[in-house]
Formats: sequence, C-alpha cells, structure tokens
Amino acid sequence: MRRGSILSLVGIGVVAGAIAAAVALFLPWLPSPASREAGRIDFLFWFVIVICIVIFAIVAAVMAYEILSFRVPPDDETDGPPIHGHTGLEIVWTLIPLFLVTAIGIVSAVVLSQNDAQGKDVLHIDVTAQQFEWNFSYPDSGGFSSPILHLPKDRSVLLVMHSKDVIHSFWVPQFSQKEDVVPGLTTTLHITPDKVGTYPVICTELCGLGHALMRSEAVVMEPAAFESWAEQQKKTTQPGASGGGVTNAAGKTVFANNGCGSCHTLTAAGATGTIGPDLDNLRRYASQAGQPLEPFIRESIVDPNKYIQPGYPKNVMPPNFGTSLSSVQLNALVQFLVSSSRKG
Repeated sequence: MRRGSILSLVGIGVVAGAIAAAVALFLPWLPSPASREAGRIDFLFWFVIVICIVIFAIVAAVMAYEILSFRVPPDDETDGPPIHGHTGLEIVWTLIPLFLVTAIGIVSAVVLSQNDAQGKDVLHIDVTAQQFEWNFSYPDSGGFSSPILHLPKDRSVLLVMHSKDVIHSFWVPQFSQKEDVVPGLTTTLHITPDKVGTYPVICTELCGLGHALMRSEAVVMEPAAFESWAEQQKKTTQPGASGGGVTNAAGKTVFANNGCGSCHTLTAAGATGTIGPDLDNLRRYASQAGQPLEPFIRESIVDPNKYIQPGYPKNVMPPNFGTSLSSVQLNALVQFLVSSSRKG
C-alpha cells in the first residue's frame, strides 16, 4: 500500500475516533458515582468504550477509504476479480477479537468479585418492598424502621431484600447497581457509599398501577451523623419516650423520617406538601367525619382508605404504617398531630 494511502487511512481513523470520543466524553451518559462499587463499574464501562472507539475508528477508516478510492463508474456492471482469502489476515482478525473479549471478561470478573467482597464491620439493613413503597429496617442499630434509606459514608453495607407481593427491583442510579426483590426469595446487594448526599431510590420492575410512585431516597451521611440519627430513631421506639415535649419531639421525628411532609402540609413540622390533605385542618376533618380527633388521626394512619377527605383520591397514602411503625412511634405521631392541629 502506498504511503499516501496509509496516511489517508490514518487520517480518517483519527477523525472517526475523535468524533466517537467526543460523543462518549461530552454527553452525560452516566450519573456521578457515589459508591466504591459504582466507581469500579464506571471503570469497566470506560474500558469497554475505549476498545469500541478504537475498533470503530479502524472499521470506519477502512470503509471510508474503500468507498472513496475504489469507486467504479455508474455504468460498470462487470464482476470484480475473484478473491480466495488471506489466511494470515483471517488469523489476525480472529485472534484480536478473542484477546479483546477475554480481556473484557477478566476485568468484568475482577470488578464483580471486588464489588461482592464485604468489608469489615458490615451494616445489615433489611429492605422490604411492597406495592408501592420501600421500608428499611436496621437490625444492627436497634431494630427501628424507616421509609428512607440512611447509610454511613465509607462503611460496607449489605442490603437484605424481601418482597411482600410481586417482583420489584431496587436501584439507586448513583450506586450503579440493581437487584430484583422477589417474593419467596432473599436477595442481597453490597454497597459502600463514598459520597455524602441524597439520591433517589427507584423501583425498576413494573409492579402495578403505582409503579411510577414507588420511590424513596438514599441519604448518605458522615459516620458520626449516621450514629446520631440512629440514636434518635431508637429513642422513638423506646417505651420511655412519652409525655409532653418528649412525645412531641419523638412524634415530629417520626413525621419527618417517614416522609409525611412530602405529601402533607403541617406548620409545626415545617411541611408544605400538597398531595394529601392539609394536616393543620385535622380538627375540621375529624368533625366532618363525625369522629373524635385522636381516634380519627389514628385510623387515618393505619387505615387511610377508610375515610377519604373530599377532593383527594384513594390509594395514594401507603396502607402499612400500622405495621411499619412500632406502637410507641405510632402513639408519638398521633399525639404530635393532635397537639399540632389548629383549634376549631
């Protein structure tokens, strides 16, 4: 092949590779990683992408050069010369893909092994999925539950997952891992968060009419902040958390940690949600329902579809707070709402 032809091939390959690299680098294909596992998965992704860009550049260069250099006149319908193959070339283009695929397989196996390896002092969290919500229980930290996943930074975490009804799938985009949650089976997912922040928890398995609403949050905290949060949660589950300001403080904590403010307005909690009824007006709602205030609030929490305030739809509020909250937490929440509702 002439020197000019080689230069043309190289030039076309460089241009094609540059275009492919620009598309790969300057478009936000991946979320910013927030766990060690996500960092390793991103490395594997870019390892494969680099190989693909090189192959694309070579193929694009050869095709473009052939199209531009070996064109025939429009009226030329003759057959080309017979070609019987080139054994050496065929061996080369078989061995190169074999080497590349083997390299990808080895790197993938190493990443998978590292991501599955649990560190010391593993924090176990039980994850329960049901239509259409997540619940997270902390057996290593006192056994309390929360609808929001709280995680300590730089600590190995093992999520032990169960489903109460249908197949769900746990996914935090910034952790770059998914795991199906299957009824009758126990599945696990290992995570080591390494960036403080709040990230979405999403169900990625079509699980029913409310699938799009089955979302929560993963809050990655500094270790000291996580321990402080866990201690506060344990206080709300202890029988001693009763009476006066202690009950109100515990109830406010239950209100905040169970995401009530995302749907309801309550001045005492600084909540401004508009999906559900305004909780500042609970006394008026109880009067409209013909019930005393405290029993009305308790029933609305444990059986939210029994009385629906006019103007709001059914089947929006999760129906399992009666079981996901301990009796102490439920009592504290009820007393907080009673004391916070407006008079009259």
